[in-house]
Amino acid sequence: MPDIGWGLALVLALILGAEFVNGWTDAPNAIATVVSTRALSPLQAVIMAAVLNLVGVFSGTAVAQTIGKGIIDTGAVDLTTVGGAMVGIILWSSLAARWGIPTSESHALFAGLATAGPRVLLWAGWKKVLLGLVFSTFLGFFGGLLVVVAIYWLFRRAVPGRVRGTFRWMQVFSSAFMAFSHGSNDGQKFMGTFTMALVLGNILHSFEIPVWVIFLCAAVMALGTFTGGWRIIRTLGIRITKLETHQGFAAELAAATTITVASRLGIPLSTTHTISTAIVGVGAARGLSAVRWGVTANIVTAWILTFPICAAIAWLAVKVARLF
Repeated sequence: MPDIGWGLALVLALILGAEFVNGWTDAPNAIATVVSTRALSPLQAVIMAAVLNLVGVFSGTAVAQTIGKGIIDTGAVDLTTVGGAMVGIILWSSLAARWGIPTSESHALFAGLATAGPRVLLWAGWKKVLLGLVFSTFLGFFGGLLVVVAIYWLFRRAVPGRVRGTFRWMQVFSSAFMAFSHGSNDGQKFMGTFTMALVLGNILHSFEIPVWVIFLCAAVMALGTFTGGWRIIRTLGIRITKLETHQGFAAELAAATTITVASRLGIPLSTTHTISTAIVGVGAARGLSAVRWGVTANIVTAWILTFPICAAIAWLAVKVARLF
């Protein structure tokens, strides 16, 4: 096996660190509603999310292919660029998680890679990134809105207590689906980045994702999931809008379906954006006053700041690294 130098080893460690943070900060998106509605206990939800995130990573490699060789021309960048992008993700996402604000590791990753300069960006891959933004924002919101309206109509004559009991179990399914879809999209992004680094480090001579890379990245993300991000769970599951079991089911079903379709098309999107907009859509179905727009505005502000802040951190990290 070719020798792995300290530079490559450091970059691979940073990628795994970003994958851990991804599991730590994004996994709460999958279980926030099921915990807030008490359909599952926090421990049960975290274990389920960790396992199904792992399963989701193995469901395909289309997103990993887009990230690894469709976003930037790997022949025109080096390991320093990749390492700088990972530093931006780790610092920004950890800081936001401390404040209980869900952020997008996807957008942080794109911002970091974009610091390589416009000449190395591949438009075919960035079209998918922009399409993912449309998926996560509009399909998330309107999907959640339509599903919950359909539920209101179908169960309009049902006894409220029976509805809560029925959807308690259905929400276990929808949250499992959400955790699986998170692994199928977000889990693959760092798998693709890890493989890209191996190609740049001349360990691999073509972009073919080894099985051991899939196992390693999936395990690290699952470990991050298990540590949980309880402040983010509180923000998404309680602070945006009050959720009953049928509303949590609607948000998770809409978000997970959107993410799964995107994964099959090789479209990287933000699972954070998707579930957050779905929750807002579900809340808006009860009226605009049912949504805490101040909390929602804070989340949107964090989304807007993610790209410039992570790009700046990545740029600074690359500059410092090149000095040594």
